[in-house]
Amino acid sequence: MIVRAPGKLVLSGAYAVLEGAPALVAAVDRYVIADPARPADLVTEEVQAAIDAGALDRAVWFDAAALRSAASAAPAAGDAAALRSAASSAPAAPAAGPPAPAAPPLEASRKLGLGSSAAILVATLAARAAARASTMATAAAAAAAVGQPMPAWDTRALFLDALAAHRRAQGGGSGVDVAASVYGGVLCCQLGPGGELAVTPHALPGRLAVEVFASDASARTSDMLERVRALAASAPDAHRALLGAAAEGARAAVAAADVRALVAALDRQVDALAELGDRAGTPIVTPALRRLRPAAAAEGASLAPSGAGGGDVSIFVGAAPPSAAFLEAARASGLERVPMSLGAPGVHVLDAARPPAPHA
Repeated sequence: MIVRAPGKLVLSGAYAVLEGAPALVAAVDRYVIADPARPADLVTEEVQAAIDAGALDRAVWFDAAALRSAASAAPAAGDAAALRSAASSAPAAPAAGPPAPAAPPLEASRKLGLGSSAAILVATLAARAAARASTMATAAAAAAAVGQPMPAWDTRALFLDALAAHRRAQGGGSGVDVAASVYGGVLCCQLGPGGELAVTPHALPGRLAVEVFASDASARTSDMLERVRALAASAPDAHRALLGAAAEGARAAVAAADVRALVAALDRQVDALAELGDRAGTPIVTPALRRLRPAAAAEGASLAPSGAGGGDVSIFVGAAPPSAAFLEAARASGLERVPMSLGAPGVHVLDAARPPAPHA
């Protein structure tokens, strides 16, 4: 059995989501795969938090390469045989002995900012739940009869367990990456006053083109958030005004009925976040994105950081894909196009005889 969980792409609402504004997040067709039959090589901080909380009995083997490198691509949807081959060819862990070492912080190695820590956690929780399901064969047969993914776990319970463990390991956070990995599709997420995360499906405007770019520049998300928090303490009025402007853009993005309105809403957020980063002394909007934004605007598109910014991934959002001239300018600025699709299904078991449900 192989379980896989998608990564995520934050389209709108970065930073402002922590203040109660809505965020738009999409699951992408790059996945973490997990095999509950294989012992773990590494245990991430988030997985360990789930074990400590009693939500998980043990860690399992996983492969997050597709979310860690622009060059890595997951096997084609439904290619369970290839995924099983990948799992079986991994170096075997000892049957007994000391526990698997804790993984180094994921940000210490190359990352794309696609929510790998959340996807590893979600895939692990789902893999163990599927392995424990005593009626899995019956459930699988029933699900196959109606063409739905196998219901091997309680999705809501899995989400809450993953959200709690992820926040515990990372010292907080919105949890939108957990939501995308569990539920899939495109989601509107909003924090409530008690920290609960409301999650609803969201329809993006029709005829929307989204291209993803990776940068060789990267900044630790935790460091960037700490600098923004320091600004809130030292200049609360400026912090409040800039996040207020970003929140207005986030709300406008959710309400956008067409591509032009969405582009304008994203641009408002990028303007506010660029100034927020300047005031906080952290590169939320990198120099490369600043140089390229006018070229994107000339094509009727917005170029924005995805998530916390500082490098990692950025998104080109418009009514048409970027031109060859823009792609060349992006390459010259150190941005590499990363093929992926939005709206991937949430965490699921792959059945060798039947591909998973198509993308939402």
